[in-house]
Order: sequence, then C-alpha cells, then structure tokens
Amino acid sequence: MSYQVTLKTSGKQFTVNQEETLLEAALRQGINLPYGCKNGACGSCKGRILEGQVTHGEHSQGALSTTDETAGATLFCCAYPHSDLLIEAREVQGSGDIAIRKVPCRVNAIIKPSHDVAILKLQLPGAERFQFLAGQYVEFLLKDGQRRAYSIANVPTQDGPLELHIRHLPGGLFTDFVFGVNETVLKEKDILRFEGPLGSFFLREDSQKPIIFVAAGTGFAPIKAIIEQIQIKKIDRSIQLYWGGRRPADLYMNTLCQSWAADMPNFTYIPVISDALPEDLWSGRAGFVHQAVMTDHPDMRGFQVYACGAPVMVNAARQDFSLNCHLPDDEFFADSFTSAADLVAS
Repeated sequence: MSYQVTLKTSGKQFTVNQEETLLEAALRQGINLPYGCKNGACGSCKGRILEGQVTHGEHSQGALSTTDETAGATLFCCAYPHSDLLIEAREVQGSGDIAIRKVPCRVNAIIKPSHDVAILKLQLPGAERFQFLAGQYVEFLLKDGQRRAYSIANVPTQDGPLELHIRHLPGGLFTDFVFGVNETVLKEKDILRFEGPLGSFFLREDSQKPIIFVAAGTGFAPIKAIIEQIQIKKIDRSIQLYWGGRRPADLYMNTLCQSWAADMPNFTYIPVISDALPEDLWSGRAGFVHQAVMTDHPDMRGFQVYACGAPVMVNAARQDFSLNCHLPDDEFFADSFTSAADLVAS
C-alpha cells in the first residue's frame, strides 16, 4: 500500500510506500528535503505532520523527544506512513541535479595530523568526474553490507584526490581498520567503494547574511570545504569560525585556520578548548564551543549558522541558539557525525 504526501508550502506531492521512510520516498522522487545522518540521530530532517499519522523507527531522543512527537514534530528519515499526509518541511534548493552514484577509489595517502585523526586521500579512476557540493559527504560500502559516512573536506573544483578526515572511535568498525587496531589495517593503494554525494549541508548562496561556522573535532572537515569554496568564488560575506576541541592538539589544522584569518579580510577564527591541561599552556577561549558563540552573539537574528560535529554539540547549539539567541530555525544548518552509540531511543 502507498500513501500520498503533500508539502504544505509548495504544494508538491509524492507517494510513499509503507516499508519506506518519508525521506527515502521524497529523495527517490526528486523532492529534496534537508537531511544529515539518515538514521534518526541528528535532527536535520525534522519537520511537522499537519494531517495524517506516522510511526517512528529507532531514533535519538535528543533529535526527537516524546514531547516533540506528541506536538506533531517528526523526523522524516525514520517516519513510516499510516495514511495520506500533509507535512511542513523545508525544501533544499541546489542539489537536485547531482546524481548519487557508487564509485570505486584507491587510497592515495593516509596522513595523521594528530594521534586520533587520519586524513585519507582517495584517488578516483582516471575517467571519473565525481560531482558534489562543498560540505556533502560519502558513505563507504563495507563488505558486510554496513556503511560508514564521512564528509568531504575539499572543494569540488580542486584537482586531485578526495580528502576525508576520520577520527578514531575505539571499537569502531571502520576507524579501527583505518588506525590498525585489529589484524587488518588500511594501507595506501587499497581499493574502497563509496556512495555519494549525500547530505544537505552546503552553503546557501542566495543569502547575504553573515555566517557563523561552529565545528567540533573533525566536524571541521565539511566546513573547511565550504570556506575554501567561499574563497574560490570570492563570496563577500562576513565569516566567523568557532572550532572546538578538548585539547589544543584536537585543532589539527589550526595553522590553516590562522592563514585564512590572515588572508581573508572578513574572516575571524575563534578556537575554543574545553579540557586543556596545564602542560598545554592554553591561554585562549575555554569551555564548550557553542557557548562561546552565544557569549559573543546573544542575538543571532541576522545570522546564518552552519554547525558540524557530534550530535550532543549540534543538538545543544540548535536548541540554545533558537531559544536563547533568537536564531530563526530556518537559518540553522547542521551535519551530525553520528555513531551507533548515538542511536539511543530512551
């Protein structure tokens, strides 16, 4: 059985089968809804059910609480229909003409700028022209059918290999492989396969509002790509980058950020460290990165915010910026780096 879904704002319609989510059905039919993780953890695809009924699959309470659900909120990535629906959702412009494909690649280089971060350089076949938007991600296709998602850290116009930033999560299926924890280890010249590009985390170029980028850890990767795209296209908007880590070494491309601040007249870089030790000799901003943003910008009504990192940071920023700093909900764009541990429904 299938049902009809209508978007209130645009009037567009699509059909959804009982066994697929609203997001899957929308993307399949060319309706570009915002999304990030696709597994109920990040909240990027949150919207509202105005008429009709759905049930939700496994998801994080941080992304969609029971109270939210009772009030009609939904996560399109894990919502299954039980009737025709009228929904309220933001549509994403600008990515619909890029095909999602499965692509083979060869590991060109593995660089480790810190003890728990690896930068992978992936060489595509010689005739391959892989199109994507700065800020999007790919999913590695693993042998057991599982997938692991990582953001692209370079710009689409850049010649050479794709660049991914991977933080080691002990016990992680793919990251243990990258860091050689188990008997098998990823090596240069190994062949991998990925699917992409995916996600709706990219610059909205139709706005002239000043931009606040908020990165935590390797959440810096897609933000790096977007900033480099802004440089190349000579986009003249005020930009502030807040990059947070536990210790200074977590800001593994700090020198690059400092060079942006020196070269770009409208760019400001604010590194924030939460757990510096005495031997770090840290004298900069301290605390949680999203709270540093709130301190500097108690009123965000005139801004766009792009946040990327762990769900706990992204969800806190989404909620606090809206409730306390008056940031419009439709000016907050996010990409959460989720793991199995983030999918706790209770």
